[in-house]
Amino acid sequence: MREIREKIERAIRDNLPVLIEGESGTGKEVIGRFLHENSVRRDGPFLKFNCAAASAGLQEGEMFGYETGAAVSLRETTGGSIGLASGGTLFLDEIDDMDLSLQQKLTQTLNSGHYRRIDGREDLAVNARFVCATSIGLEAGLQNHTFLEELLGCFAHHRVRLLPLRERKEDIPQLCEYLLEKFARDFERPVPHLSSDALEAFRQWKWPGNVRELENWIARIVIFGAEEVVGLEFSRQLAAGEEPALRYHRAAYMKSGRSSRRRRHR
Repeated sequence: MREIREKIERAIRDNLPVLIEGESGTGKEVIGRFLHENSVRRDGPFLKFNCAAASAGLQEGEMFGYETGAAVSLRETTGGSIGLASGGTLFLDEIDDMDLSLQQKLTQTLNSGHYRRIDGREDLAVNARFVCATSIGLEAGLQNHTFLEELLGCFAHHRVRLLPLRERKEDIPQLCEYLLEKFARDFERPVPHLSSDALEAFRQWKWPGNVRELENWIARIVIFGAEEVVGLEFSRQLAAGEEPALRYHRAAYMKSGRSSRRRRHR
């Protein structure tokens, strides 16, 4: 994590594109937001565009925007994600799912600093920083001809690879401390203390869900206020070789917190 912090600190100093690589749940968007919030663009928008969520036919329009009349139904110009992120940061998630033709257009945009809306006649200056993320190794995409080498070259200055949590377990105590304070603020609860038994169980687990899985456990500890119970349950699953079945959203935590406390009082 010290190496990652050094790379991030270097990236904060300029406006060049950034590529963040790592398995699902390793915290790529968290790093992207950290870059934004600590840059000169912090007062601008942080806009996320998921390349996997839009079909190939819609990706270009949603990213670059449309000029009036580009389609029959369009009666006014739409700015697209690049325009909407003006003054801030555009976070392109799952960039490996981007259509090849759009990859080429994005490469031209990153190299020239200008873009053009669909059916537009005017080149517009880009006023957004591009932070891109992928959960697969892009070298495989190069070999399979599904990812452009020219686009990968745009990230030569800033390329951050996040290791899965199972490969950096020495970071777990600090991550726990950070997440305990974060969720305590979010849920307006006192900051609990993790026992040495719970920390040891966390160190031994393989963390298939990476940091996102750890977040779920810490959120449960903060909301339920039952660190010992969670620690024992985690240890039991660890001994049984089971995967923790905790995949709740925060809303579910909030709903279940009251009933859980009533059961404990009984």
